Amino acid sequence: MDRYRVIVSDGEHFLQSMLATQLNHLVEEEQIVKHSIAVIEKFTCNLVQGKKLLIILALRVVQKDAEKIGSPGPLQPRGGGSGPSVETQAPTPAVAASPAPSTSANATAPPPQAPRQPIQSSRAGRAAVYPIESLSPYQNHWTIKARVTSKSDIRTWSNQRGEGKLFNITLMDESGEIRATAFNAAVDEFYDRIQEGKVYYISKAKVNLAKKKFSTVSNEYELTLERSTDIEECPDASDVPTVKFNFVTIAGLQEIPKDAVCDIIGVVKEVGELSSITSKATNKEIPKRELTVVDDTEFSVRVTLWGKQAEQFNVTDQPVIAFKGAKVGDFQGRSLSIMSSSSLIINPDIPEAHRLRGWYDAIGAGQTYQSHTSSMPTGGGANFDRAEIRSLSEVKGSDLGMSDKVDTFSSRATIMHVKGDNLTYPACPTQGCGKKVVQLGDSWRCEKCDKSYPKPEHRYMISMAVADYSGQAWFQGFNEVGRVVFGMSADDLVEIRDRDDTEYNRLLDSTIGTTYNFACRARQDNYNDQVRVRYGISRILPLNYREEASYLSNLLLRSEWSR
Repeated sequence: MDRYRVIVSDGEHFLQSMLATQLNHLVEEEQIVKHSIAVIEKFTCNLVQGKKLLIILALRVVQKDAEKIGSPGPLQPRGGGSGPSVETQAPTPAVAASPAPSTSANATAPPPQAPRQPIQSSRAGRAAVYPIESLSPYQNHWTIKARVTSKSDIRTWSNQRGEGKLFNITLMDESGEIRATAFNAAVDEFYDRIQEGKVYYISKAKVNLAKKKFSTVSNEYELTLERSTDIEECPDASDVPTVKFNFVTIAGLQEIPKDAVCDIIGVVKEVGELSSITSKATNKEIPKRELTVVDDTEFSVRVTLWGKQAEQFNVTDQPVIAFKGAKVGDFQGRSLSIMSSSSLIINPDIPEAHRLRGWYDAIGAGQTYQSHTSSMPTGGGANFDRAEIRSLSEVKGSDLGMSDKVDTFSSRATIMHVKGDNLTYPACPTQGCGKKVVQLGDSWRCEKCDKSYPKPEHRYMISMAVADYSGQAWFQGFNEVGRVVFGMSADDLVEIRDRDDTEYNRLLDSTIGTTYNFACRARQDNYNDQVRVRYGISRILPLNYREEASYLSNLLLRSEWSR
């Protein structure tokens, strides 16, 4: 994560400063530039190599563009150096010099030889409170005041070096978050004492570089709790926030890379049964439960709970849930996994939850939702690229798919006809299977799963003629393509087909004339001893006219006409 250093001045003196990471957007969006006038509303002051470094926690811009004020000189200490101050609120006007980004918190950390000054005490005799943002491995005496936003179960391990146990917590204050882990004896000491949601004074813990593989917290460092660590519950928690969210919409998950972490909020539309998998590493069974979560972008995502969270989740009244630190996976397009360092809050009292509750109760409960399978690259790796759109005549003229390998291409085309015969097939309802089932009496048999079911789950197997200005071609797609084209599940379409032929034919006709962006795979197929090329749909996207107009506008701006 980038850190930005600035020089602030009051017209008489200047001081080296650093912006807390939650203020990075002020630099990145150019809300502050050299000589901007601002009010520093909250800050703390640390000693780095014997010099004071101001850490700015809250900043209000008064005037972006201004002239330099005065001829400031360096700030001299009064009667020798003093220790770090307590977190302070002060409406101090400041002039921000041009920010200089550093590569990471590691790169800007002071060397181990930095001298330490005595810690200033507060009125209660406690060492001054540092913001989480300011912690580094080179500080020996500090205290933080933080809220426990999540607490994991106790986990055990066994390897060649021995056995042990651990648990971890996520701590948060106004400046940021940090993960803390306790091992072995510290687990016995602190696990029952630390409660999720409460605020504690914590000191004498070890600050280490964060192991990003095991953490979803955005901090370059993490804490190790030892038996000598001091943890004291704080009775006054009013100035410590509860949980900070940075929500991503479910539709926006397609922009989040695999294995990244994010926060989402949505309505739990479906709750799966408790099941389990066997861990390859430990050969132990791990409980799991899958939720289907939706929001007002009309997308759904599968969220997997593990361990005690899966066992204890028994809410069935379609609540609004805020998930923090969910890990993004690419199973079936996009999925989310709730890890030990993640947290969830059921029906949180925040504006986003109230808005979703009102929307879902009014119209959301009756809507059909699109999953990310249809809008993410699937087998073959095809991905829609607006800059590489090919006409259908060009696709055919280039002999795409005629070689041994699969070719991919992007196209924009309009549906001219959808084959009504064999549009769906009865499939196994087991998630992740989707194989065709055979009716045996009153049940449906899946040979792959070796199970029988009272009814199948119908899935699309769609074949449609599409056209553009240059010609026509036949495209084939599967379940998620059909859901986008018809706006409903295959089960719903089959129910209409069996009930009302007129309505079914009307739905088929309603698809004609609709234009989509396609990412396709072209490959050879042998049918009745004839070699042909089949065009399979990997990704289908309804036209977003704002995106299309923005692309064309940028194209014009980059052209010779704009010069």
